Amino acid sequence: MLAIDLKGKTAFVAGVADDQGFGFAIAKALAEAGAEIAVGTWPPACNLFRMALERGKFDASLVLANGGKMAFRIYPMDAVYDAPADVPGEIREDKRYRENPNYTVEEVAAQLKADLGGRRLDILVHSLANAPEVKKPLLETSRAGYLAAVSASAYSLVSLSRHFAPLMNPGGAILTLSFLAGDRVVPGYGGGMNAAKAALESDMRVLAYELGRAYQLRLNAISAGPLASRAARAIGFIDRMLDYTERNQPLAKKLEANEVASAAAFLCSPLASAVTATILYVDNGYHAMGVGVDEKGMQGGDSTSLHTRPGFVPRAP
Repeated sequence: MLAIDLKGKTAFVAGVADDQGFGFAIAKALAEAGAEIAVGTWPPACNLFRMALERGKFDASLVLANGGKMAFRIYPMDAVYDAPADVPGEIREDKRYRENPNYTVEEVAAQLKADLGGRRLDILVHSLANAPEVKKPLLETSRAGYLAAVSASAYSLVSLSRHFAPLMNPGGAILTLSFLAGDRVVPGYGGGMNAAKAALESDMRVLAYELGRAYQLRLNAISAGPLASRAARAIGFIDRMLDYTERNQPLAKKLEANEVASAAAFLCSPLASAVTATILYVDNGYHAMGVGVDEKGMQGGDSTSLHTRPGFVPRAP
């Protein structure tokens, strides 16, 4: 049996603050494969995350297939800031940041290097996205809001790559998470997030080249379908998006976070040793659709036509 084996490897997953999103699911999948896990958590969410863990709120989610419990080290991280000099005064004085210091990308990389004690990192996962004006149409998005979205959601990959690549073993893997809005129009996904995802995917390809030549590292992206995570619900229309995609994608089923996590584990493993600069769609095939199959006028005007029924198999001519 061909198995994903990450025993003896160390992974850092940036963007974990609860047990709902893709970041947590990927961390768990890597742990299931044997990797040692560290996570980066937004400082304002750190205390709540730690408290929830201590109170056992996530105990069920932490159980591994072998009956053990996933363990991980938490690093406060705000990937909007590369170094301490970049942090504005109001952020430095914020209580939540003061209680969780050393959160810039440079500081987290330095602390991780010290904690590794001579060992090196093997896997880096970038599961970060934020747009302060995500609910605004692009026409109403301010310059500041637009640039903030690109900074937090796309440039953060550049920054993490620059600071973490020197800590990584040759042959290691970096993974980022994207979304179809970087290539297609998703009404309601605003605030500049469309541009941020497009930039993320373009940067991923360029960085894959540069990281491959300089550090012998691979970099790929997963373009995941919608998931009703806490972060996604902040957009405001996730339930309608989930309903629409499920009715119109080739596999008419709900996407599970563990399905994305399994694909991530493969891309981060030696089994994908020749895969880099690639976008892997894990969305039940929705990205391939050009027109909704349940729209009036399609399939002869019958939204429950033979072609949309479960079990339909087309016959050869």
